[in-house]
Amino acid sequence: MKPLSLFLALLLFTVLNSNRNTHEYYVSVTEVGYAEKQNALQIISQIFIDDFETLMRKRYDDTITLDVDSEPQVVEDYMNRYLSDKLKIKVNGTAVNFNFIGKEYKEDIVYCYLEIENVSDITSIELSNQVLFDVFSDQQNIVRMKLLDRNKSFLLVPENDTCLLNFR
Repeated sequence: MKPLSLFLALLLFTVLNSNRNTHEYYVSVTEVGYAEKQNALQIISQIFIDDFETLMRKRYDDTITLDVDSEPQVVEDYMNRYLSDKLKIKVNGTAVNFNFIGKEYKEDIVYCYLEIENVSDITSIELSNQVLFDVFSDQQNIVRMKLLDRNKSFLLVPENDTCLLNFR
């Protein structure tokens, strides 16, 4: 009877341990703000570390671990490449590219800092956010735009991945 008890204890430990870092929902939050003095759009995209790591492993390198103390230098390049592919922005109807400033880990979230320079006289901002849609079918992306005395939030899903904010 003792071997069966040991086996069940190990099985239970494995199941409980494997579910420790999972979560029940898949969501990211992207905030867009305007720095008037710098004439720049400043963007912060917040993504669960384990979700981004899953994406990185499937898309680029199955050995990647997102960990500030032990990750390879190429991780930021992968993040920049992925976000450039999945996060599209138009200002006044014209597509613009962002600069990947860097990233920061806080608890279980990676904060990706992006910036679009030389932006003035904004009449509209359109944002398409397909982050993690290619990995999680129930992924949702929240976009918060806080600029020019406007504050608007959008919920983007794979079937509706674009939002538009007009200022005129």
